Amino acid sequence: MSSVGFKAQNHAQQVLVRGPRSHVDDRAITPEDFAPLHARFGFTVDAAASEENARLPRFWTLRDDALELDWSGERVWCNPPYSAIEPWPEYAHVARAELIVMLLPANRTEQGWWQRQIEPQRRAGLIAVEFLPGRMRFLKPGQKRIGPNERPPFGCCLVIWGAHEPEQSMPPLFDTPEPAQ
Repeated sequence: MSSVGFKAQNHAQQVLVRGPRSHVDDRAITPEDFAPLHARFGFTVDAAASEENARLPRFWTLRDDALELDWSGERVWCNPPYSAIEPWPEYAHVARAELIVMLLPANRTEQGWWQRQIEPQRRAGLIAVEFLPGRMRFLKPGQKRIGPNERPPFGCCLVIWGAHEPEQSMPPLFDTPEPAQ
């Protein structure tokens, strides 16, 4: 395969310069993928939710502006808007929450927000980063089932602030295809 004529393009959720884009940001992790995370971490609040995509009884929406709220003592689940990610890990560093687990795209480790907000903390051992196998599926508002070929073009990772366990304790969240023989 030749790279001649290749033009890198950002996914629709990588467009902070255009501002948050609710039509691509309002996605929910499936209940089946969320259940083992909730069992493992015991979340108390969903910090970046909408009425349709909240995974916990207690959640904060755009109107609540979680980045202006006190997260002290909370065990936070956060699937932030991917078109405006940086403010979320930036706030997580100072939030004083008991625990924060943030679901982030794993294909952006070279971007400035990752290099500023995640990498220094990871190198210092202050956070854990767990790269998830395969590609997670997300539900659009009002969607109950995910159809074929509805995976984002990137994998995801969990970034964990607070007490965290070694990576090997995380059970697989979803099936990964076996390598072709």
